[in-house]
Amino acid sequence: QVQLVESGGGLVQAGGSLRLSCAASGRTFSGYAMGWFRQAPGKEREFVASISGSGGNTYYADSVKGRFTISRDNAKNTVYLQMNSLKPEDTAVYYCAARRGSYYYTFPRDYDYWGQGTQVTVSS
Repeated sequence: QVQLVESGGGLVQAGGSLRLSCAASGRTFSGYAMGWFRQAPGKEREFVASISGSGGNTYYADSVKGRFTISRDNAKNTVYLQMNSLKPEDTAVYYCAARRGSYYYTFPRDYDYWGQGTQVTVSS
């Protein structure tokens, strides 16, 4: 059982930055790969980024490469998503997710635990 709580969302102008945080419960946080997904109104939930349990490997959707950075601090049971150069098309509810094992999965169905989401709105 893993519980995830996202925070850090908000309203920003295009070109701005936000840092999302995801606080996790559990005794074996480092045993879980973590992912960030997002979902805009009327659209399917899409993969954003993922990171391996140790933090040594990351993977990004093409749409966010070079702008977003995923990281984790296992001592704090927290994963982060630093979002720079935000665009209006980044507007969505952002979800933190966890799965056991490999980070190299991009489908929502591959993840076992989910947070409630945090709204990110980018104006232009």
